Amino acid sequence: MVNLKNDKSLLDIKKLAITKHLNFLLGSGVSTPAIPLMSAYQDDDVDTRNKKILESVKQTSKSLLDNDCANVVDSVLNDYEKLMLNILNILNLSNSRQIPKAVNIFTTNYDLFIEKAIDVLSLSHRFVFNDGTTGYFKHYLDSANYNKTVAYRGLNDNYSDEIPMINLIKPHGSINWKKENDYILVEKKVINNSVIVPPNGVEGADTFMNNHFHEMLRLFQLELDKPQSILIVLGFSFQDKHIAKMITRALANPELLIIAFGYSDEDKQTFLTNLNIKQAPNNLKILIPSDFIVDSGNGDEKELKNFTMKEFNALIKLGDDYFE
Repeated sequence: MVNLKNDKSLLDIKKLAITKHLNFLLGSGVSTPAIPLMSAYQDDDVDTRNKKILESVKQTSKSLLDNDCANVVDSVLNDYEKLMLNILNILNLSNSRQIPKAVNIFTTNYDLFIEKAIDVLSLSHRFVFNDGTTGYFKHYLDSANYNKTVAYRGLNDNYSDEIPMINLIKPHGSINWKKENDYILVEKKVINNSVIVPPNGVEGADTFMNNHFHEMLRLFQLELDKPQSILIVLGFSFQDKHIAKMITRALANPELLIIAFGYSDEDKQTFLTNLNIKQAPNNLKILIPSDFIVDSGNGDEKELKNFTMKEFNALIKLGDDYFE
């Protein structure tokens, strides 16, 4: 079991997630080690690094679609499935009269781990997955499709129960997106010339992608500006300057709470530097491995060396003791 060293109600992730507009920001760190980080190719120039990362995303995503995963890919997929399940459990406990039973998952990754995890969970759980597409034979992306809720009326229309919804927003594109005229077509396969924004510091330089990039980030900003919102950040170091500026601006909203999890203790300073702030305001909580303790259940406790999606799943898992 993973717990915070200091039991502060402000940092009770589970209860906060149930009572606030829930948002996640997932970066490349959550897909490692199945897909290497940019830092793994430090000896290469930017273009070469991007090509190597893209090739890794392609091969990994193909293996996910073909159900032919290596152990490391299967392990990461399992963590994604647990994350999606934990999120669904949180949504099922939320009160739709106060806030929508919905979560917005923003990710700069263009792999297909989330989509594959959703596919697996949809066989045994009732929820709506919304990737922003519309259409039947062809699925076209339209940001207007994110503004909706779905309810189950019952067989006799005698009640209305909002169905949990997972909204997936990918500002940097996806390995299965194809440009078709002035639209983005979402395919069920890996596309060679996919619509993506490489992390090269000039995101959105192309006019077509620039429109998409800023439209998706506009959705991100609108969610952060809502009252009683929470943003949970995993595997993301705020190196994307556009997103970092939006985060800094959004912190002016006193009703917003951002909880960013660092992989290592050094990430706390890295986050502050990339956000261009000297000290975290009250509504920005940066949690690092040394803030946590791991209880093996035998009375033995130890500090974390690294904080990954696996540890986050252990932290927010809703057990029988949740309401005690």
